[in-house]
Amino acid sequence: MTAQRNTLFLERPDAGNRAVLVQPELPAERDREALAEFRDLATSAGVTPVAEVRARRDRPDPKFFVGTGKVEEVAGIVAENGADLVLVNHALTPVQERNLERSLKCRVLDRTTLILDLFAQRARTHEGKLQVELAQLRHLSTRLVRGWTHLERQKGGIGLRGPGETQLETDRRLLGERIRHLRDRLEKVRRQRAENRRGRQRREVPLVSLVGYTNAGKSTLFNALTRGGVFVADQLFATLDPTLRRMERQGPPVVLADTVGFIRHLPHELVAAFRATLEESREADLLLHVVDAADPERDACKSQVEAVLEEIDADDIPRLEVYNKIDLGGALPRIETDGLGRPVRVWVSAATGDGLDLLEQAIDRRLDEFRLHRRIELPPQAGRLRARLHELGAVLDERANAQGGWSMEVLLPERQARRLVGLGGEDGRLVRRTLLQRAGTATAR
Repeated sequence: MTAQRNTLFLERPDAGNRAVLVQPELPAERDREALAEFRDLATSAGVTPVAEVRARRDRPDPKFFVGTGKVEEVAGIVAENGADLVLVNHALTPVQERNLERSLKCRVLDRTTLILDLFAQRARTHEGKLQVELAQLRHLSTRLVRGWTHLERQKGGIGLRGPGETQLETDRRLLGERIRHLRDRLEKVRRQRAENRRGRQRREVPLVSLVGYTNAGKSTLFNALTRGGVFVADQLFATLDPTLRRMERQGPPVVLADTVGFIRHLPHELVAAFRATLEESREADLLLHVVDAADPERDACKSQVEAVLEEIDADDIPRLEVYNKIDLGGALPRIETDGLGRPVRVWVSAATGDGLDLLEQAIDRRLDEFRLHRRIELPPQAGRLRARLHELGAVLDERANAQGGWSMEVLLPERQARRLVGLGGEDGRLVRRTLLQRAGTATAR
């Protein structure tokens, strides 16, 4: 990879750690980003903010994103404070990024690049490093052409095509090859994780996955429930790599998964690269949505997490909200239920342990509600459905029946059973008549 990295080097201004933060303010609420959160992102990445500039715009400027007057203002602030980096709290196009660097005479990073850099610092395991590298290369691929300042003299045409154009083509090829290589390796990781999940399903061990906004206290809660020893720090994205542990408890075994935290407008490159990791959430039997109860912006953070869950097709998984850090706000530990008496929200403090016993009770009640235990009879023509049930690790017992089909004892989450309806045709109808009916025993006719 050393050769590729040397070849893909971009001639751009050197970057340091003294930064001016630029906060664009657009009319559309969906385009706004929180300045306080951006400041935390910068400091978590090792940057020292020396000044903050607000830039109000009706619409982004195609050349600089901010106006020319604001560019001159930022240039003066950069010179005055000796800053060597400008961070813009919004996604920039490659053209806007390049034009800003030329005008400000320093390195310019947008929100997406800053998050990618922060993830690169936090990745510890081999898998995490692969995922971050893939995300960075995907992001770089959109900026490769404009990164080579020394190629601008290459005009093209007869007698004017030089080695620079060949070099650019070489970079594209190397970049494409590396991306394909990383995809292949992460696909292998995905298959390994799928096999591990099937093993847990065969052993009837449910998977509960922690999700939530970054710094909501997921890892602290994970350690409190499992004694897992996951790294914890009061900073954004303190842990990236997924960790699975059994919950330390007296009841039936439950596996708990700690996953990467979400953030407002999480870059699509990261969502795609971390898909193998996020599958631990997508394939979970129950999601614990951890919310910082002391955060005044908690409702906005909840909405962002729900948007990412929808993006990774995990929005249909049963969910239990866990309001953490009640020790900071004075709330009491309790379970809140819906109109049917089903737990929907638990108030706890992972730091002090208050309410963790209530959380375990709520987890047990929700898991029992969404697991289907059925004895079904499948006809000979239901071979595809039978194969799918085996693939999910849902078959506890199977015997041939008198009709040449199969008598099966099946245990699986209701969510997976509902997805099997998507097989269509007679198989989909069999799922409705057997697995999804409320009787304990069902027969396909």
